[in-house]
Amino acid sequence: MASYKANDSESNQPNREELLQMAINAAKNGQREGARVMFRQILSQDKKNERAMMWMAKLAGTKKERMQWLNRALAVNPNNSTARDALAQMDYKEKAASNRILFLGGVILAAFVILVLVVFLLLWLAGR
Repeated sequence: MASYKANDSESNQPNREELLQMAINAAKNGQREGARVMFRQILSQDKKNERAMMWMAKLAGTKKERMQWLNRALAVNPNNSTARDALAQMDYKEKAASNRILFLGGVILAAFVILVLVVFLLLWLAGR
């Protein structure tokens, strides 16, 4: 006697968990767009599917999109330490880059001030 899954329809469509596993396998195999399509399908059926959101964050094409998915996962589960840590790391990297730019700007400004002082000193000494 053939077994029957309650979640299977007559068209042999995968259930949500099977679709999630297929999407994860596609993502792991580098099939990013196919995986994204499947994760979107899962999220259209289950708007609070945290695992699909986290995978969408991994597959995001931009930093902004990644942050949106991570924040959405945190909205579903405020205790999601992976999402919280990823957002904290992104924030840290952004601040570190800003600090490097500020430091470099400060060094250039200090060099310019020293150069101006040396020129004025040389002009003053030449005029004596």
